[in-house]
Amino acid sequence: MTGIGIIGAGAFGTALAVVLAREGRAVTLYARSAAQIAVMEEESRNEARLPGVDLPPGLRLTADLAGLDEAGALLLTLPMQQLSGFLAENAGRFDGRALVACCKGVDLASLRGPTAVIAGACPRAVPAILTGPSFAADIARGLPTALTLACADEAAGADLQHLLSAATLRLYRSTDVTGAELGGALKNVIAIAAGVTMGAGLGDSARAALMTRGYAEMLRLALALGARAKTLAGLSGLGDLVLTCTSAQSRNFRYGLALGAGDGFDPTVTVEGAATARAVTRLAAERGIDMPITTMVAALVEGRIGPHDAATALLSRPLKQE
Repeated sequence: MTGIGIIGAGAFGTALAVVLAREGRAVTLYARSAAQIAVMEEESRNEARLPGVDLPPGLRLTADLAGLDEAGALLLTLPMQQLSGFLAENAGRFDGRALVACCKGVDLASLRGPTAVIAGACPRAVPAILTGPSFAADIARGLPTALTLACADEAAGADLQHLLSAATLRLYRSTDVTGAELGGALKNVIAIAAGVTMGAGLGDSARAALMTRGYAEMLRLALALGARAKTLAGLSGLGDLVLTCTSAQSRNFRYGLALGAGDGFDPTVTVEGAATARAVTRLAAERGIDMPITTMVAALVEGRIGPHDAATALLSRPLKQE
């Protein structure tokens, strides 16, 4: 593996491109819009998605997927619900390479995680996932960030770990792809619930309780699907849960705040946890796994229940031993 291709010039994709190009890596950042690339080249910034951050001189920009043909590893910084369609259109170009998902969620159509979606579209590819507690602005500013790089192929995972690590971006390697994926996906659902709690004025104590019970819920599903408990206790699970449930930089938390307060929310902002809640509710029902918080979030985002009724329903659940 030599060059790095990053597909998706949103905030996170641009931040990864910036921090890796600063290290002298051969990085190419792809955006579907030629107009967006032209503006970025002229301004040496992606001001619309990552304001105030200069693009390193060595970073290549392209609106042509052929510009990524020399990259040995491709980082897919696309929203989860767009991943399957994008790969179906471009499987022949990407198959046989290392494909690293940088999205967090469960596909609504197939109920599969990112690496299973990758494997289904590109059976000769090496699928991996990069996940953990991070905000694009922090990464781009060079603030210390630690993430999990999960790959079932241990040797390929080690290569990717070295290729994608930087002075301020520390990657911890894992072979537990299921645990890493579910930690990242499920914490977004709990973050929406945490935002609802705060938006509805229920207070920090209620948020702490919700995060704790939410983590127990995450663990139930993850273990049932074959994940390791220690993965959920790491960066991609508990670490990401804490960050996302306590910071207004989190889109999922902000979305929950708006729901709880009865305010509108910008429909152009991607909120991965909304679709994930709906997908995981179906998945948990198929497995017979009790996930009351996820179920309530799904009902909230679908408009089937209001914040007050959701809180009442959760608080009226039968008392039991922790």
